[in-house]
Amino acid sequence: MHIAEILSQPAPHFSFEFFPPKTEDSSKALFESIKELTPLKPSYVSVTYGAGGSTRQLTQDLIVRLRKETQLTIVSHLTCVGARREEIHEILTKYNENGIQNIMALRGDPPKGQSQFVQTENGFAYASELVAFIKEHFPNMGVGVAGFPEGHPAMPNRLKEIDHLKAKVDAGADYICTQLFFENRDFYDFCERCEIAGIKVPIIAGIMPVTSRKGFARMAELALGARFPAKLLRAVSRAEDDEYVEKVGIHWATEQVRDLVDRNVAGIHFYTLNRSKPTLKIYDSLGITSSDSLRRAPVPLS
Repeated sequence: MHIAEILSQPAPHFSFEFFPPKTEDSSKALFESIKELTPLKPSYVSVTYGAGGSTRQLTQDLIVRLRKETQLTIVSHLTCVGARREEIHEILTKYNENGIQNIMALRGDPPKGQSQFVQTENGFAYASELVAFIKEHFPNMGVGVAGFPEGHPAMPNRLKEIDHLKAKVDAGADYICTQLFFENRDFYDFCERCEIAGIKVPIIAGIMPVTSRKGFARMAELALGARFPAKLLRAVSRAEDDEYVEKVGIHWATEQVRDLVDRNVAGIHFYTLNRSKPTLKIYDSLGITSSDSLRRAPVPLS
């Protein structure tokens, strides 16, 4: 189903993100997680590229397999890194032939060992160019783009940052999905700034629960510029071991989701890291069995 059609239906919409496995064991673990999460009835699921497009073929293989073996609506990540226009066209053609209708268009992170993004010859310098290319050659495809509630790490000028985001939307993006964040007020401020700039597409909130101290440190590396609230840091520091760190992280994320739903967010995108447990725990803490439950109208208590 086209992402614009999905997002036109009653909100909030819930979605999950996976990354392509590199080994047989991790592949089995991923599909077990997908099996456990499917009953939650996500609006869609997305599949990432590795840093610098390093898992491009694995991403394509996983997406085609998911398309063939599940009923899930799939959004494939696609980046500008290390890809010429003709290569991008080949990938999109393959997706189109296999019934993949939706793309998350990203500029992408530099490859390992490279500090700055370098435009590939006959490639794209900005995600807005990639969005425009997709819409020109595959006008029936849905396209999402990234947003950064706490600011893009490579763009300290917050005014220009919103200008770049609007350029992606004006090029044809159907929705925005944000980087992970831990303070909802940052998300609400971001939404207001988008509104002021005339950005009217749905904005999906990205949520990733903390599940271990090592994972917490990894988040700081991957989500450059992410702000870790002192209350969360203090709670993690009090935890005796990773079992309690996970409890802290799931509780924090659950309260974020509860508040976002109460504030009528368009959708929530769970960065699952290919694990089902944290997301299942959040749903359980909210007292729901599927995303459909959260889309129902509240029942009066009196």
